[in-house]
Amino acid sequence: MRKGQLITFEGIDGSGKTTQLNLLADYLRRQNEAVVVLREPGGTELGEAVRSLLLSSKYKKMSDRSELYLFLAARAQLCNEVIAPALSLGKFVLCDRFIDSTIAYQGYGRGLDPATLKSLNSMATAGISPNITFYLRIPVATAVERMMVRDIALDRMEAQADHFRQAVVKGYDVLAATEPRFVTIKADQSIENIHEIILNEVRRFIYKEDTL
Repeated sequence: MRKGQLITFEGIDGSGKTTQLNLLADYLRRQNEAVVVLREPGGTELGEAVRSLLLSSKYKKMSDRSELYLFLAARAQLCNEVIAPALSLGKFVLCDRFIDSTIAYQGYGRGLDPATLKSLNSMATAGISPNITFYLRIPVATAVERMMVRDIALDRMEAQADHFRQAVVKGYDVLAATEPRFVTIKADQSIENIHEIILNEVRRFIYKEDTL
């Protein structure tokens, strides 16, 4: 049986990562693959409860460390309850955000020590790491424009100031330059073009196919 594959999607809100995750999931299912689609925080009963706390505008006074440990708690539960079992069965696990969001948001965005966060991530995941990470990079102004046209209220994280988003982008850029598993994609192009880039990378890295 082939080993399970953990594929994560990263980027600031408004980058289109969720759309691309769902498109890849649909493609893999058409290939008769077993696919598990997850989001962070969430994916378990505990994780969804934590998500409601983290994203609620009610908790504007939440400290940076409180925010961090809530994210880590949700991740630990997700890895133990869903991700590890799915990978052991050879499934594709597609996750909307994972360990890199902690480095980018709580590290570069909130100013917490990235090295410490890396150790905490490893503890929360019990060493589970993505096989490949798609980073959808988009200018902050474009991402904000996309969010403004949605007919829904911004959550606590989406409502952060632009300087916070710029710091998060810097964090992602550092990760992209240092993590070989990162595939950086310009997210201000068509949905179809981005999807094709992702498919080519999956075929090359996962299925070991030659691509044009």
